[in-house]
Amino acid sequence: MGRAEASGRFPWLAAVDWEAVSSVFPVRLPRGYVGDAHTPGDPRLLTALPANAELEADVGDIPDPVGEQARSPLPWVVRKHEDRVLLLLTKRCHVYCRFCFRRDHQPGEGEDPSDVEWGAMLDYARASGAKEVILSGGDPLAVTDARLFAAIDGVRPEVPVIRVHTRAPITFPSRITAKLVEGLRARAPVWVFVHVNHPAELTAEVDAALARLVDAGVPVVNQSVLLRSVNDDAATLAALSHALVERRVFPYYLHHPDAVPGNAAFRVPLAEGRRIYASLRRMVSGLALPTYVMDPPDGSGKFAIPVDASG
Repeated sequence: MGRAEASGRFPWLAAVDWEAVSSVFPVRLPRGYVGDAHTPGDPRLLTALPANAELEADVGDIPDPVGEQARSPLPWVVRKHEDRVLLLLTKRCHVYCRFCFRRDHQPGEGEDPSDVEWGAMLDYARASGAKEVILSGGDPLAVTDARLFAAIDGVRPEVPVIRVHTRAPITFPSRITAKLVEGLRARAPVWVFVHVNHPAELTAEVDAALARLVDAGVPVVNQSVLLRSVNDDAATLAALSHALVERRVFPYYLHHPDAVPGNAAFRVPLAEGRRIYASLRRMVSGLALPTYVMDPPDGSGKFAIPVDASG
């Protein structure tokens, strides 16, 4: 969906300085993801449409909120843990989520690694001694099947477990083709980590995409972000967890929002997040309860946020 079509469909966008916002962080709106959303408060639109607030500095802004710069041994690679290596296959996404923690900084220049950088990152992963490689981005499913499979095959057999962290089954479900699913199944163990924040994102097309993966034996887990005005209440999070479990998707993590410049409107204070999570814990089973985590700016990696019964 182009700027003109989006502005015609969503009149409030007339007040947004689209050029200024998109020059800081791109805007992309697949019609399939936007679907039937038409009101400013729709969670899909809140997270996908640009807003002037993204141009405003906030006292809590942290340019590298999860500490990746200091943990990037070479372009397109992040290493926070001995047993895991994260490879950024691209900076391209099907939807540029306005709260993204990499919106202000990503290791590597350009939108995709050069041939030399690609070879170097795979060499690094093979020699790393890691047990898991995480394919991320951008969105690793914004590259071709051939490129994705080359990344998986390029770190095997040295690294046994592959994780594909993607929003594509949610934002562009037609990307989950039979060819892609068969390629992932044939390369097991490959785990797919999706990212759903609100039950409204679970459309019939998304359901079909998730089912194609699960039915093929590809394990799927979900990571959500706690977001102001999107899912910052226990009832919404409980509904999401129940819906995911019904679809055979494990609710793995609930991330506390990262303080990247431009996303202040989405941030939830930690004390409030603890209260929400304490309520959620009383509403769902252990199977449906994600771990509430924070990824600190020192680059030490995610940790579970302690929450007592009262929050």
